[in-house]
Amino acid sequence: MRRRPPLPSLEEARAILAAKRTRPPHRPPPPAARALKTYLKDMDGRFGQGADALAARWREVVGPQIAQRTEPVKLTRGRNGGPSSLEIRVAGPAAAIIQHQAHEILARVNLFLGPEAVQKLRIVQGPLRRPAPPPAPRRAAAPLDAAVEAELADGLSGAPEGRLKDALLKLGRGVMTRRAGG
Repeated sequence: MRRRPPLPSLEEARAILAAKRTRPPHRPPPPAARALKTYLKDMDGRFGQGADALAARWREVVGPQIAQRTEPVKLTRGRNGGPSSLEIRVAGPAAAIIQHQAHEILARVNLFLGPEAVQKLRIVQGPLRRPAPPPAPRRAAAPLDAAVEAELADGLSGAPEGRLKDALLKLGRGVMTRRAGG
């Protein structure tokens, strides 16, 4: 059997460890924002704001009269630095008018997206996809005359007090108002 050498003393262990080079402590990774910053800057420089950003602010960019007849469809970047084009959909016969305003539209779009962002405008005729109009505000119902209100209250006199009676009263008022033509 082989004999193991004796363990070093405390001072000998300190001297051994002081003479050895150890690995530096592990550093945590940098924050994600710092790691992605150069990549995002490069992507923004290459692609910039797209058709979605343009569509969201189309009315502000081209003005209300042109925006009423048009909508942006697609922003196409040219290959290898070629000319970029913007495809817009125009409602029916307004295409001729929009064709004459193409230079003005291009100037406004380039003001929004950056200089020389779009060089060509492609016009496609077709129906516009408008968002649904907001619902019309409800009119306040005209109050019922006293005789109809008394008849309604008399009909609900047997109902138990509480939320059910209030709901039935409200429903009755709505039905009577419609019958009255209000």
